[in-house]
Amino acid sequence: MTDDTWDVIVIGGGGAGLAAAVTAAEQGASVLLFESETELGGSTQLSAGLFTAAGTSVQRGLGIEDSAEKFFQHYMDLNQWMLQPGLIRTFCENAGPTLEWLIELGVQIPARESANAHMPGLCQAGVEDVWRGHVPKDQGYGLVQVLDKARRRHGVEVVLGTRVQKLLAEDGRVVGVVADDLDVPGHAVVVASGGFAQDPELVDRYYPVANNAGESLFVVAAPGSRGDHLAFGRDVDAAVTGDGWGLMLPTAYFQRYHHWQSGFPPKSRIHVNRHGRRFMDEDASYAVSAGIIEAQDGPVWAIFDERARLGLPSGYTDWIPERVAEEADAGRTLRAGTLAELAALLEVPADALVVTVERWNAQLPAGTDDDFLRHRTLANKGSTAAPDPIAHGPFYAVRMLPAELVCTHAGLEIDSNAAVVDRTGSPIPGLFAAGEAGAGILGLRYVGGGNAVANALTMGRIAGRNAARASRLSSTHPSALTSA
Repeated sequence: MTDDTWDVIVIGGGGAGLAAAVTAAEQGASVLLFESETELGGSTQLSAGLFTAAGTSVQRGLGIEDSAEKFFQHYMDLNQWMLQPGLIRTFCENAGPTLEWLIELGVQIPARESANAHMPGLCQAGVEDVWRGHVPKDQGYGLVQVLDKARRRHGVEVVLGTRVQKLLAEDGRVVGVVADDLDVPGHAVVVASGGFAQDPELVDRYYPVANNAGESLFVVAAPGSRGDHLAFGRDVDAAVTGDGWGLMLPTAYFQRYHHWQSGFPPKSRIHVNRHGRRFMDEDASYAVSAGIIEAQDGPVWAIFDERARLGLPSGYTDWIPERVAEEADAGRTLRAGTLAELAALLEVPADALVVTVERWNAQLPAGTDDDFLRHRTLANKGSTAAPDPIAHGPFYAVRMLPAELVCTHAGLEIDSNAAVVDRTGSPIPGLFAAGEAGAGILGLRYVGGGNAVANALTMGRIAGRNAARASRLSSTHPSALTSA
């Protein structure tokens, strides 16, 4: 190593990379951060900033008793215990302290109930029995700004607009990176370059289920989500895990933007399957809703009436009265004067569709959804007014399907120290990973809003701390292992 060797090199300036860089710097390490885009933030900056954690000061401020152990049990049960329990326990135990660290840095999360992922406070993140969704002021942008302020305070140097080309390795140890065709030495490297949602070939290989959306597929991940971590892994024979897993959100076939821009379907609607029957709570968390829709043996349709269409608010790109009418005029959204006529267009049993709508009209518009308990979900979102009946023709049917690709879960396999392991399961000296690049936390089922951000920042912090420790060991004992 030369005298200008960095203690820690971080690849990626999103939430995971910033958390790793700041934490390593807090440990006294000299840190260089590479970001392929022209600004920091990555997918974290584009998100609501929702952060899932248990046993926090925000929860206690609302009189909510929770613990990392309860969080762990819920996390593992939802993922059918297909994840490594030791790694998930580490995440669940450190998510709360990471949230407190963010609050100490200046992130504002008031101790109040939040009705959605855009109102600062505590909300229901997914299908948990104890609310764990912490919504920060100013969303993901606010998180990034606070972390970047800490980054500057600790003197972490950033190189923007530079895509790292590969890892440098000597005698089985990672000793730096190559960027702009230059070797940049470092005692430890943290890969936090995001996922691969923006690379269609990698989606084909590692998350092909996304292609089931066909022409309706759209991606909301940051432009830098190009799968660089997978290429880095091949450099050092790293193990890859999470193949086939990711997060798709249910949307209308005509949406091309996240709901912040697209808008929301009408409250007075039901989802029916090819049998003309309702099968779900239409406002169920996306922790489970995409899976429920995928389980239907045919297309899924959102059914609503003319009053619901006309009641859609303006100011959005897709779910507005004019756009729905345009889609219906083009024949892509189905429209008919009666439910029986609509059933014929849908090729579903007319009697089933009529009975389904009549049953729903007699329940939720009267205050209670006996079949799917949607009234509970709406109440948790702060929407307590009963929806209107579906009763005023013409009637509409919009195809609904998982089509919004948010994040990918296949990446470099990490252990509880956020150290990348090889195909034997042994830590690769000098190499750590976090966020979508460090796989093993985001699993078969996305736990709910804030899962990805909590994973990125929590494991980023663990990666930064252990990378700083590894750099100290490397500089004094070059043969030392990276794991704590």
